[in-house]
Formats: sequence, structure tokens, C-alpha cells
Amino acid sequence: MTTAVAAAAPNRTLIGISCMLVASSLFPVMNGLVQILSEHYSTEQIVWARAASHLVFMLALFAPRFGVALVRTNTLKWQIIRSGVHLLSMLCFFSGVKYLPLAKAASISFTTPFFVALLAWPMLGERITPNRLMAVIVAFFGVLVVIRPGTEVFQWASLFMLGSAICYALYQILTRRVAGYDTAETSAVYSALVGTVVMSMVAPFVWTPIAAWTDAALLFSLGIIGGLGHYFVARAMIYAQANIIAPFGYWQLVGSVLVGYLISGYLPDSFTWIGAGIIVCAGLHIAWMETRPRPAASAGQQL
Repeated sequence: MTTAVAAAAPNRTLIGISCMLVASSLFPVMNGLVQILSEHYSTEQIVWARAASHLVFMLALFAPRFGVALVRTNTLKWQIIRSGVHLLSMLCFFSGVKYLPLAKAASISFTTPFFVALLAWPMLGERITPNRLMAVIVAFFGVLVVIRPGTEVFQWASLFMLGSAICYALYQILTRRVAGYDTAETSAVYSALVGTVVMSMVAPFVWTPIAAWTDAALLFSLGIIGGLGHYFVARAMIYAQANIIAPFGYWQLVGSVLVGYLISGYLPDSFTWIGAGIIVCAGLHIAWMETRPRPAASAGQQL
């Protein structure tokens, strides 16, 4: 029995990692669409479209199977807080990505796992080790290389991205917190609930008429792509600890470089690559330290 359980644990971790990789492939596409749409529509309108279409898509996808049980939660307070934090993350990210190359925006957002590592201790009881703390410090140095505060290339939009990373770390922590009480499908629906309600009250005051059916399709697709992405994040958190899963979000860098190049022909400068490399290496170090085999106990200890 013990051997079967031990063998099942690595498999669950691998499933969780795979779910995070799928999510990390979807998010750069959504961010690229946001950058395109930002040329014609306000951030608030785009965030409303993202949240509302996410909610509609999740309800259409899961309601036929789950019925009313889909919105029945055992942790209503935490689901609402989690959805509110997600809204703040979207507002910060969509505000910043209007002005930053996608690869640079993604690089700054890669600090999320380190905020997860810091917050998982007080909020989830997942102890922060000296290795994790050192990785956090190294990653922060990588962020400084990317944004270069005090130089002429520094952009205030970078601070929006940093704020988004903090909020998204809280969102991941809260996703992990509710995972033991609610299904991933319920969490995926609640991810957009507060954003839809709040932005439905804000959007009419900043509304720009939608110019074409193609724009309408792109706006609606934000919810489909983002909703699927966050569903896979929720699935990932069910299968493995947040501080193990989070670093695999670095796969977004590949997609961000590709999508950014297709949109604007821009390739990251050397400092962005160096800073991103520092952040990614720090995150992968955490992942390696957390998943490497532990020394086997002696025969006497096993008794």
C-alpha cells in the first residue's frame, strides 16, 4: 500500500506540471490579443470583455454537466476574495501590457512564483526554506536587470506588471486554498464572477462602440482562452503544491517572444534576456530543490 501511494505522488505532480504548461501556452496568445485591442478600446472595456466572456464560457461549458452544483461553494468568502484579487491582477496587467513588449511584460510577471514562495508560508503553511529565500533574492535582482529603474529605458508600466504579479501570486495561493473544498470547475467559474459584476458597472462609462465583428470575436475569445488557462491552473494546483507548480509558468516566455514578434516584429534586448534568464534559473532551482529525491532512511529508522 505504501509503495502504491509513493508511486502515485510523482504521477500527480507530473499531471499538475502538464496542466500548468498548457495554461502557460494559452496566456501569451491572450496577452497578444489584449495588446492589439488596446489600440482601440480602453483597459476597463477589455477587462470587462475578458471577465464576462470568461464567465459565460465557463457556464456554457460546465453547467450542462454540473447544473446548479457548479456555483455551489463551500468557501464563498474565499472564492469572492480570490475573484477580486484576480480582477486586480487583470487591471494591472492589461494596463501595463499596452505599453510594454510582451516578452518584457512576461519576464516581470515571472516574479509570481517567488511571491507565491513568500506567501505560501503564512497562508498555506508551506515553509519557506533558505534555498527558496535565496532564489527570491536572485529573482528580484533579475527583475532589476529587466526594468532597469533609474535609467532612460525604465517604464512606469513595469510597476503595473509587478503589481499584477503580486496579485496573481495571491490568486494562486487562494486557488490552492479552495482546491480542497471546491472542484476546479467551480473555481474556474468564480474566477470571473467579481470581475464581471464590478466591471459591468464601470464599462458603460468608458465604452467605445465595437467597430467590427472581428473585434467582437477577439474580445469574446479573451474569455475563452483565459478561462481555459485558469481552469488548467486550478487543475494544476489540485495535483501539486503551489510552489512546485508555479515555476513552470516560465514557459510563457517562449510564447510571449513569438507572439510579440508576430505583432510588432520586436525581439527582446539583451538585458531582457539576461534578466529573464536569471529569474527563470532561480525558479527552476526552486523546482529542482523541491522535487529531487530525498536520501533514503536507514533500515533502523524504517523500523
